[in-house]
Amino acid sequence: MKQALLPNGEQPLQGGMLWVAALLLAAGNFIAVLNMTITNVAVPTIAGALAVTSSQGTWVITAYAVAEAISVPLTGWLANRFGAVRVFSTSMVLFGVFSTLCGLSGSIGMLLLARVLQGLSGGPLMPLSQTLLLQIFPKSKAAAATALWSMTTLIAPILGPIVGGYMCDQVSWSWVFFLNVPIALAGGWFAWGLLKRYESALVRAPIDKVGLGLLIVWVSALQIMIDEGKDKDWFSSTYIVVLAIIAAIGFAAFLIWELTHHDPVVDLRVFRHRGYSMSLLTLVLAFGAFFGINVLTPLWLQNFMGYTATWSGLAVAWSGVLAIFLAPLAAVMSEKLDSRRLVFFGVAWMGVVTFWRAFGNTDMDFWSVSLPLLVMGIGMPFFFVPLMSVALAAVDEKETNSAAGLMNFLRTLAGAIATSMVSTLWEDKIKLNHADLVATMDRAGDAIPAQAMQQPGIIDSLDYLVHSQSVMLATNQLLMLLATVLGVAALSIWLAPRPARAIDASAVH
Repeated sequence: MKQALLPNGEQPLQGGMLWVAALLLAAGNFIAVLNMTITNVAVPTIAGALAVTSSQGTWVITAYAVAEAISVPLTGWLANRFGAVRVFSTSMVLFGVFSTLCGLSGSIGMLLLARVLQGLSGGPLMPLSQTLLLQIFPKSKAAAATALWSMTTLIAPILGPIVGGYMCDQVSWSWVFFLNVPIALAGGWFAWGLLKRYESALVRAPIDKVGLGLLIVWVSALQIMIDEGKDKDWFSSTYIVVLAIIAAIGFAAFLIWELTHHDPVVDLRVFRHRGYSMSLLTLVLAFGAFFGINVLTPLWLQNFMGYTATWSGLAVAWSGVLAIFLAPLAAVMSEKLDSRRLVFFGVAWMGVVTFWRAFGNTDMDFWSVSLPLLVMGIGMPFFFVPLMSVALAAVDEKETNSAAGLMNFLRTLAGAIATSMVSTLWEDKIKLNHADLVATMDRAGDAIPAQAMQQPGIIDSLDYLVHSQSVMLATNQLLMLLATVLGVAALSIWLAPRPARAIDASAVH
């Protein structure tokens, strides 16, 4: 059957070219999601190469995440103002350009600036890739298009640690960013050539400049405060106090402005729906804990367990293997069962496995580390897939797109804040544990002969033993805390009412 012409009189894509376009769109989503995790295992290598601490190295992750979080709410306005195809293609090309700048960076300052620009250009790629897929595919093939998009979302976080680790060990940390360049530049160019026939009419809507400015101010101030708090001794530092005041005032002003503005950059009115609000509480807590776990594990393995970046990536990557196979099952079950039950199971399962991991020791081998991560992957699709159904079923149909965009914003922001908090708490607990263990040894000093203490290397050996145990204890303590957060997140979903209507997640963009 011959397809109808597009509004501009051109023929729609068909056959093989339709799937080529789908692969180009999926590639845009792939590189955006990949860059959320590919730097996790590269942080120690980057920190060493640029002569900064591991904590400062995690800014590479948070800078990208915060910038991406800020640009996501702008996607709808940009698409209306300049066209969805043009924004997607331009964002993809700019992503390649800024990836090049990341790889060429010779200082932490330059790298952070490049990562911010990379995050700003990457933000529109995820929502627009899904929007355009659903636009170019006929409804009869929409499910297949969504499956392709979903697979890139699941596969990218798995490949990220592996590819990042291999590049760091075998080539250079710069190639963690350089590998984006050919995909982004070529993908953006060919996407424009194929998809410009689908470009919609432009809408010259005004942008909420005040809301956007307030958003940038309070998010940036909050993130810098969390990143630098421990180095500045927190609120004993005037610098940190000023940042906290700016973040608090900026956030309050942002809330007031967005709730009263007729065309807000972030539509906060959707929070009046209890089902949506409670779903977002679950999302923020669970995703923050999940992302924190994914940041903590590579830092621990590489810095204190003797793993290379490659082997660290391979260990972490097991968490996504079962998730890929179970994602279709989770989607089917969410249509037949109360989605809250699936979310509770998924998040609680992740919490139980994290609790299991909180009893680690320094003698753990590769599979002792990887097996719990593999098992944790069972819960991941039952958390991510049904939670959107619970949240979006609670809002009015006309608010669906705004609600979905806000979910993406808060998910990304939660990951950025969790990264900073986990690295800060981990280093603080290492210091506290070290001090406690040294004090314990001092009290037991009489049990160690003074003559033995004078032997060469004894003091160094004891210090190494104390430090390694301090790190292991800190890792276990933090995993126990994250398991508790996941437990609270699992229970919080029951505060949401049962979904009143079914939601097809593939229809959300």
